[in-house]
Amino acid sequence: MTLLIIILAVIVISLIGIYNSFVRLVNRTKEAWADIDVQLKRRYDLIPNLVESVKGYAKHETEAFEKVTKARAQALGAQSVGEKEKADNMVTSALKSIFAIAEAYPQLRAVESFIQLQNELSDTENKIQAARRFYNGNVRDLNTKIESFPYNFIAQMFKFEKREFFELGADDAVAKEPVKVKF
Repeated sequence: MTLLIIILAVIVISLIGIYNSFVRLVNRTKEAWADIDVQLKRRYDLIPNLVESVKGYAKHETEAFEKVTKARAQALGAQSVGEKEKADNMVTSALKSIFAIAEAYPQLRAVESFIQLQNELSDTENKIQAARRFYNGNVRDLNTKIESFPYNFIAQMFKFEKREFFELGADDAVAKEPVKVKF
């Protein structure tokens, strides 16, 4: 009888430990996603200033400005990881067109506010990459645990679900190129 109680106590304590480890991983993944959101928001906040800086020099490039504005609006409205991923790729592509326009205007590249925006955007891109790596590492750990024996039984019992990685679109070669912010 005592042995049965000890075995039962060990099983219950193990289940509690496994459950709590899932909760920690889920919370770390949520925290990592919040970090990505913060950096993406910072990036989206820089875009209008960048567009206005370039607009003054390249008034006839309305298509590129509309593309950036549309991509930013879609990115701000994206909810799921997949939607954010797609929107982020659109923003990256649109920003490349803005920087391509800026390259045609040497006087713009000399404006201090434009240079500062470039530096802030470059810093933000680096922070987005770091936040993405942190998030994907947490997703990897959570997904591995959900798929591993005997954790998979507990994950299924308590409905812990795998998360999506936040990565560049596999078929989007343009998005895999870095945003050039250096002149």
